Amino acid sequence: MRGGVRKRGKKWYYYFDVGVINGKRKKIERVGGNTKKEALEALRKALNEYEKYGMIVEESEISVADYFDYWYKEYVLINCKYNTQQNYRRIIDNHIKPALGIYKLKSLTPAKLQEFLNKKYRNGFTKNTLKGFYGVLSGALKMAVYPYQFIKQNPMQYITLPKYDEKRKDKNDLKIITLDQFKKIIERFPEGSSFYIPLQIGFHTGMRASEVCGLTWDCVDLKNKIIRVEKILIKKGKEWEFGTPKTNSSQREILIGDALTNILKKHRKRQLENKLKYGKYYTNSNFVCTKENGELVTTNTLKYLSRVVNYELGINFNFHSLRHTHATMLLEAGANIKDIQERLGHSKLFTTMDTYSHVTNKMKKDSVDIFEKVISEK
Repeated sequence: MRGGVRKRGKKWYYYFDVGVINGKRKKIERVGGNTKKEALEALRKALNEYEKYGMIVEESEISVADYFDYWYKEYVLINCKYNTQQNYRRIIDNHIKPALGIYKLKSLTPAKLQEFLNKKYRNGFTKNTLKGFYGVLSGALKMAVYPYQFIKQNPMQYITLPKYDEKRKDKNDLKIITLDQFKKIIERFPEGSSFYIPLQIGFHTGMRASEVCGLTWDCVDLKNKIIRVEKILIKKGKEWEFGTPKTNSSQREILIGDALTNILKKHRKRQLENKLKYGKYYTNSNFVCTKENGELVTTNTLKYLSRVVNYELGINFNFHSLRHTHATMLLEAGANIKDIQERLGHSKLFTTMDTYSHVTNKMKKDSVDIFEKVISEK
């Protein structure tokens, strides 16, 4: 590969041929420095880099703050779901920019990044939160190398997450409630209450709060006893809108029993009666979970429910407790764990087994006891 240096004005430039395209020879020419020696050294490095990677990366002067804004606009807003966009925006604005934003992107070292994560660890941030920081930094800086070509290598490849003490999940960690506690909650929010239907759906299906609030009647097949999870309810600014479920596996069909089917039939009839009762003052919607006047029950509304259950009833609870309770009750009753995975919409079986390890460990012991009983009877 041919190349050379030459002086133009006060600067020395290096150049070399990179190949022939459409019959014409292509050439790269860049500033090499203030002296011929500097230009020759720059030429040597450029030739080595081109032979090794097939391209020349001229590192940008962009700051970390400006680069993450650029990455957010050009990648996150185009490719990520709304809730993910909001989460990444918070991480960038509240954590990455204040700590690292003033540095030039090309000056961001592994040591500085490791120090950033270690400090967050010492400040008491959870493992999942640190994973979020790590994921944003890794993904953004990987793209800064390619396709954006702002830097030559990703410094995050040398970073390790601080080590947390791993503890097995137990029922208290997951806020699982008992059947008696659920009955106590239903007594506080009985049939006719705005929270009665969301509670019953969550308990009987294990659906997430955003899935329950986003459920519409066209996704409820009372004849065949099926609920289809096709969308979730999210808040964009001051407006509530439909979003897509968490993962592809979250889009699913859930079989329901007679108990929930009958509850939903009565609720549908009551909604139609309330529509006539309120007339023009009724909020006309196709949502399943509504207040008496047709107004939507949102995930924000469910936070009030959790506060009442915790402080008035003294039960350690949030709406997600119903999901954990549903799965735990099925597992303890001997349901197939693969079916439970699909029912919950987990993309991987490992997620189900790891989340409910307190039950699966008991199942393993039960399996040994069954085997011991079989061979003792022979």
